[in-house]
Amino acid sequence: MSERKNSKSSIRLPLLISIAIAGGVLIGATVSNNSPKGVAIYNNIQKFKEILTYVQRDYVDEVNTDDLAEYAIKQMLEKLDPHTVYIPAENVAAAKSELEGGFDGIGIEFGIFRDTLYVVAPINGGPSEQVGLRSGDQIIEVDGENIAGIGINNYDVYKKLRGHKGTKVNVKIKRERESEYLDFTITRDKIPQNTVDVSYMIDDVIGYIKLSRFGTNTYTEFKTALNKLKGEGMKKLVLDLKGNGGGIMQRAIEISDEFLNDNQLIVYTKGKDNRYDSEARARIKGIAENIPLIVLIDQGSASASEIVSGALQDNDRALIVGRRSFGKGLVQVPIDLSDGSELRLTISRYYTPSGRSIQKPYEAGGGDYDHEIYTRLENGEFFHADSVKFNDSLKYKTSKGRIVYGGGGIMPDYFVPIDTSLNSAYLNTLYVKNLFREYTLNYTQKHEKRLKGMSLENFKKDFQVSENMVREFIKLAELSGVAYNEAEYKISKSIIISNIKAQIGRRLWAEEGYYPIINEHDEVLMQAIQFFDKAEELLRHN
Repeated sequence: MSERKNSKSSIRLPLLISIAIAGGVLIGATVSNNSPKGVAIYNNIQKFKEILTYVQRDYVDEVNTDDLAEYAIKQMLEKLDPHTVYIPAENVAAAKSELEGGFDGIGIEFGIFRDTLYVVAPINGGPSEQVGLRSGDQIIEVDGENIAGIGINNYDVYKKLRGHKGTKVNVKIKRERESEYLDFTITRDKIPQNTVDVSYMIDDVIGYIKLSRFGTNTYTEFKTALNKLKGEGMKKLVLDLKGNGGGIMQRAIEISDEFLNDNQLIVYTKGKDNRYDSEARARIKGIAENIPLIVLIDQGSASASEIVSGALQDNDRALIVGRRSFGKGLVQVPIDLSDGSELRLTISRYYTPSGRSIQKPYEAGGGDYDHEIYTRLENGEFFHADSVKFNDSLKYKTSKGRIVYGGGGIMPDYFVPIDTSLNSAYLNTLYVKNLFREYTLNYTQKHEKRLKGMSLENFKKDFQVSENMVREFIKLAELSGVAYNEAEYKISKSIIISNIKAQIGRRLWAEEGYYPIINEHDEVLMQAIQFFDKAEELLRHN
């Protein structure tokens, strides 16, 4: 925002400050101006307005009062819990798109390789595919502005290519084997974002569903995946919530309901105001109530993921496998503010059926909350189950009497440590440099005809990453500044080869070509499928 003397903040600031300080007013709570709280709020608003007016009028240098107001709101909210946040107006659309299951744009999966923006794949049915963009196209200009070789990043790409549905964007393309640049005009449209990454059969009886977050369309996607797998003969199910940071609480309730019997408690909430107290129970005849179930979680599983895993664990309905989850047990409500910005205000805590609060400890003002995951790593928690310490005063029992703990995430029934035996600094650098995507993009272009003549099943069973392909990959890495380290390569060789094959599969069959291959090295999944006798026992007792 540009500097100006007569800032619109001087007009909107009292409203913004009252919004942030008195969040309860915005969500329906009423505080009388004659009450002690009402008087205090009014006095604080007046004080802030006075200070801002003096600063704008008399301060020695020109200041942007919009920026001062934004800063004051953010600093004020940092005195609350870590999940109450203010989202500026320019960031609201992107934040909402994560939950709403889509965004407006041109519809490409992209990668930035050596300072050039590549189309990795146009999204099926999207605007870019419809006008003829192809995998491997290099986007050189956007609306007449050069974007190649200038240090463009992902945020820059979002700003230039996303936009309101119906608006147009002009791109100049460099395409392999074409001597001239190609010009395309693309009309932006709604681009769907799937929250069920993939569903497939691990073997003849075990189905697998990977859920990345809980958005608007998650339950519909999940039901579709369940029905598909049942049609393919599924008798057992692995629900993968690893790395799922949560989302919409109602979607977690609906998914839990698919597995639980009528009237079993799923989750309940309690707030300072009893208007935010609620209780959710199973109410439908789920299509998966009689399927043995294993749920995978890890340190990245949070919020709605913890509602699902906590409900299924406390009701002794599923076996939970992996590592202790993140520990977010606070419920936020989004509040639209007058200037288009948004306040996400914590209004209650949620509790699992046994009475557990999953919220990990935090200090108002921040503390080490954001770095607690690194503390877990340093304390050895990712490698040894006995490194996890729980408070005996927070001990609870499941419906069948198993001991579970509150106060900081969901502890799995079976702990699986991180396997670092195949890891190396060389492998990590290959990941950081995005070299697997760059190499496989080039490879699939050069061998498109042969690869497209294969079925997915034949690819999974018969395709081998040759020694020549590995040499090409290592050479590409060296050209990108990654020096070859033979000792570390030998440690990580099987992971490197698996990633190359999986990324080629992704280029051809999207996630169904990727996950079945890369999951062969997922230590949590590989161990979990050995525990289905325990999951079946839980189901019988339930």
